[in-house]
Order: sequence, then C-alpha cells, then structure tokens
Amino acid sequence: MIDSRIYEMFRDIGRDLYTAHMVSSHGGNLSIRFGDRVIIKRRGAMLGNLKQLDLIETRLDKNDSGVALASTELLVHRTIYMNTPALAIVHCHPRTAIAFSLSRDELVPIDNEASYLLKKIPVVTEEFPSGTPEMAKKVASALKNYKIIMLRGHGSFATGQTLDEAFHWSSTLEESCQIELAVK
Repeated sequence: MIDSRIYEMFRDIGRDLYTAHMVSSHGGNLSIRFGDRVIIKRRGAMLGNLKQLDLIETRLDKNDSGVALASTELLVHRTIYMNTPALAIVHCHPRTAIAFSLSRDELVPIDNEASYLLKKIPVVTEEFPSGTPEMAKKVASALKNYKIIMLRGHGSFATGQTLDEAFHWSSTLEESCQIELAVK
C-alpha cells in the first residue's frame, strides 16, 4: 500500500490539474521517483478523482508485477528519470499551450512571471506522440536543459524535485499561453 502522504500529494495535484482544465477526465499522469522505484498513476484512472489504489509502484529500471497497471506513459517517465535529476513529473494537456504548440517550435512567454521562471519552452515533435521509445528519448533529451517541454499537439512534461514544483511549471506555462491569447 502506498503511504497516505504520497497518495494525498498525488490526489491534490491531480485534482488541481483537473479543476484548472489542464487534463480531461482520464488524461495526464503524475509520477515520483524514490531510489530505484517509481510511483505513477494507474492506467485509466481519473486524475481529478484519484483513489489510493490508483497509484502503482514499480521498478525504475525493469518491469515487475505492478507494471501492467501503470500508465501507458511509464516508459517516458522512466526515461526522463534515468536521464535527468528529476524526482517528480507532471504530464498534462494544457489546452492553450497545446494549441500554440501546433504552429510553433518553441513557446516564448510574453508575461513577466513566465518569462522569468521558464524563459522558453521547446516544442518536441514526434510522429507517434504517446508512449513510444522514440518519444521517450526526445522528451528526456529536451528535459535535460528545460524544466518543462511541450510535445506538439499532445501536452507538456514538467520535471521537478517535487510534484508541487512540476505542477508550478505546468500551470505557469498554461497561464502564460492564456495571457498571450488574451493579448491577441
């Protein structure tokens, strides 16, 4: 059983992503790394209404009994953890940022807060942008130099030392894109 403090952290961030309209009912995923283990949202679980059994613990470096239930993006999360100092990942589908990612190679915030915190956000392109080894490598490579990246037409991947930190980058990106859209 996953520690209740970890569950509460996942539950609260998942709820916040959902209420901020940064994921659909079953979209997005969260994970944390501790040592050679990863805790990640269960495949098909509703991020805005997570239950304790919706969290799956599995190995970082190889499959074990929990892997069959883990998010379809587990490979991406593992690859990010193995190639960056991240201890937490938030993957969400921020609507305005996704719309901008369809026509840009990078997102450059025009507002003060996001330009200070994020500088610029690369847009990574992958033919099959969901859970493939190629996509995992591209996303992890981009996250070596950035806190958050956009996968063209799909969503963002943000890293941090905590889920709160990765959520901060995610919500800052979407707010910045909404500000830019309002300016236009």
